[in-house]
Amino acid sequence: MKNENQKADYPKNTSIKQWAEDDKPREKLLNKGKSSLSDAELIAILINSGNRKETAVDLSRRILKDKHDNLIELSRMSIHDLMQYSGIGEAKAISIIAALELGKRRRQSEALELKQIKTSKDAFECLYPYASDLNYEQFWVLFLDRANQLLNIKQISDGGVAGTVADPKKIFKFALEANASSVVLCHNHPSGQLVPSPQDISLTKKMKSAGETLEIKVLDHLIIGGNSFYSFADEGML
Repeated sequence: MKNENQKADYPKNTSIKQWAEDDKPREKLLNKGKSSLSDAELIAILINSGNRKETAVDLSRRILKDKHDNLIELSRMSIHDLMQYSGIGEAKAISIIAALELGKRRRQSEALELKQIKTSKDAFECLYPYASDLNYEQFWVLFLDRANQLLNIKQISDGGVAGTVADPKKIFKFALEANASSVVLCHNHPSGQLVPSPQDISLTKKMKSAGETLEIKVLDHLIIGGNSFYSFADEGML
């Protein structure tokens, strides 16, 4: 009997219909549950078929490999990018993008349920769905009450690949309107580089000073890059 963790060595042009029952992604999901499927197998279910040389699973593996097996990098691809692969037409590309967007929105919903921000990791979990898979910089702010309960998450600005602008007057205007006692600042680095730039450090100091004047504390400033983050508070930079 074949070990359930091993995949049969089928020729690349073999139809999924000819695979052993345990190796068909749909049947595997039905029989063993969704968690038993690899990322490539889940994508294969979405695209249903491959091309003349590759099964749906092989094609999905190749696409993922080109994105370093990173779903965040995959989610940055456009319909046009995906259609460069033989076997991926517009409908399949749309299916992949729609599925990734649903996953992102689910995580956003989970973030909104996290009502109290106690640590930098809590703040990261709230902000990650908004800032993780962008090809350009954005600036976001969490607005909190005296008990660090989440009042609101707000995007402050869009930027380019190299930077974004965050106006302290705009941020603290929103904070006063929300009756916030503290804020957590956040922006993303599309490159994945987490080291703060001199501009990031200068902006953080400016925000902290403005907050002290208004008695609205800047609890942290996060830089998000991919699946990781840098916390000014954790690093003693606040």
